Amino acid sequence: MTRIIAGGARGIRLAVPARGTRPTSDRVRESLFAGLESAGALDGARVLDLYAGSGALGLEALSRGAASVDLVELSRPAAAIARDNIGRVERSLGGSGLGRVHAVSADAFLRGSVATFDLVFLDPPYELGEADLAATLALLAPRRADDGLVVVERSRHSPQPSWPAGIELARERAYGDTVIWQAH
Repeated sequence: MTRIIAGGARGIRLAVPARGTRPTSDRVRESLFAGLESAGALDGARVLDLYAGSGALGLEALSRGAASVDLVELSRPAAAIARDNIGRVERSLGGSGLGRVHAVSADAFLRGSVATFDLVFLDPPYELGEADLAATLALLAPRRADDGLVVVERSRHSPQPSWPAGIELARERAYGDTVIWQAH
């Protein structure tokens, strides 16, 4: 079971696609978001969750004070589940129009967007190649707000991402088989 850990939608259960996604564990999300909250990275943030799956990362940010979230998920079944999850969280928060789902690839979304984001999550499939991830990060660079934060989640067996010009690694943390890189 995946659920919202804290904030206005605390305890809301999120549906998870039956296959094709790898939800971030509660333990990893709890640690990640404790750091983001203490850094003031969530209040009023415009959040982008690439490779969103169920949308758990972006929706956790929304529950904890982000202003909006865009969930990008190529898989149509997973995108439909993310859309339902947005509805659950929005009802709990007493609002609507806070979240949007884009059923396109991460790269297509970034190529077509003119918006900028304060906080960006990338939790790509483990099989995504390093060159493909580097290309996505390069497309992301102009979509990141000046003081925006980028969070990449990968297997501990994956190398550190290749950061494009203008984005620099700030922190790296390992949680079992998961590594989180934070860059600004």
